[in-house]
Amino acid sequence: MTPAATTFSAPRRAATQRRATTTEPPFVRRLLIAITFLFLGLFLIVPLVSVFAQAFAKGFVFYFQTIRDPITLSAIKLTLIAAGISVPLNCIFGICAAWLIAKFDFHGKNILLTLIDLPFSVSPVIAGLIYVLVFGAHGWFGPWLSAHNIQIIFAVPGIVLATIFVTFPFVARELIPLMQAQGRIEEEAARVLGASGWQTFWRVTLPNIKWGLLYGVILCNARAMGEFGAVSVVSGHIRGGAGSLGTNTMPLHVEILYNEYNFTGAFAVASLLTFLALVTLVLKTWVEYKNTALHGTAFTPVPVGKK
Repeated sequence: MTPAATTFSAPRRAATQRRATTTEPPFVRRLLIAITFLFLGLFLIVPLVSVFAQAFAKGFVFYFQTIRDPITLSAIKLTLIAAGISVPLNCIFGICAAWLIAKFDFHGKNILLTLIDLPFSVSPVIAGLIYVLVFGAHGWFGPWLSAHNIQIIFAVPGIVLATIFVTFPFVARELIPLMQAQGRIEEEAARVLGASGWQTFWRVTLPNIKWGLLYGVILCNARAMGEFGAVSVVSGHIRGGAGSLGTNTMPLHVEILYNEYNFTGAFAVASLLTFLALVTLVLKTWVEYKNTALHGTAFTPVPVGKK
């Protein structure tokens, strides 16, 4: 055997050995694929189909009557208000926190990171209870709020505060590792060239984080619309109507309809949340694809807090 043949055959043997050690037998791959699809079918596809099947069990007329009901419209409106306030505020907070943590060194950085992760470790029900103890009628600020005719608990402000608490880590936790990976070189170069802080942010930082920011906003909005635990504690379950907003969001309204044995109506409202979840999933996948195509990296997954 010539030296050239020996040189080329050695890498081929090494590659063959690596494939032999990492490639599973065909029946193992088929078994894993079958288990995966079976699990997804039982715990994802079947419940998904069941929600829409139950929602239209009494026909399209009953479905749209339930959706057009003033109480349902009030719940939808309150859900949109809570998400419309909490998501922009969390977006601003997430950008500021990520910029501070990724671009500066200071004492207490680890404490700040721990506080940002707090909603992931604290049950939302406990968070709602804390708001009641602080802003309730017999809480720390309850007498002062009552004296000034300000109501937070069992009102829209309490819903918004609870939603902000459970959703504020999502944007920050997506941007922090992204901005840490990008480093400070481009911002420092912009400042050396005479750019102001705002010019550096709008022309350097924001274009670099726009896909990560959009990804975090999508996750934050999905959690805001689907939150149940914290909102349930501070809401008081006051039904809205044509002339009042009430304190029931869509998840709470689903629970009320189900407890009243209006199963079809409950699934009709739940189908709206399911549709929003599917839209969120499509947007999330699209943003991940765009980011991978541009940068070749995926986003850091955010842990899901307890409901």
